[in-house]
Amino acid sequence: MNELPGDLMYTNDHEWLRREDDGSVTVGITDHAQLALGDLVYVELPELEQEVDAGGDMAVVESVKAASDVYAPIAGTVVEVNEELADDPERINSDPYGDGWIVRLKPSGEDGDLMSPDEYQALLDELDS
Repeated sequence: MNELPGDLMYTNDHEWLRREDDGSVTVGITDHAQLALGDLVYVELPELEQEVDAGGDMAVVESVKAASDVYAPIAGTVVEVNEELADDPERINSDPYGDGWIVRLKPSGEDGDLMSPDEYQALLDELDS
């Protein structure tokens, strides 16, 4: 069983989001997602000021196994990207809920389909069974 931080919201596509004190939202992929992908070798980050729709493509993570889209859990504008991932994509593998964050968004509309930690854990349990 994965240890899920209780202060995050999750998506069916295995992204997480954290609401920050300044109103922005930090987004990354879950521990489950990074384990499924394996060792990450490249991250394609969005442009600053790029508008994203809830559920729309926002970034790409590539591993030795596969490439996978990262979807925006909410609609918003990209206000910051994790530049450290360009040289060290493995940060996502080693710390998916901390230093491995991918983008920060300024919300501009509706949230996507978000789950609480308990709801996401139920999804993971279903996938494991």
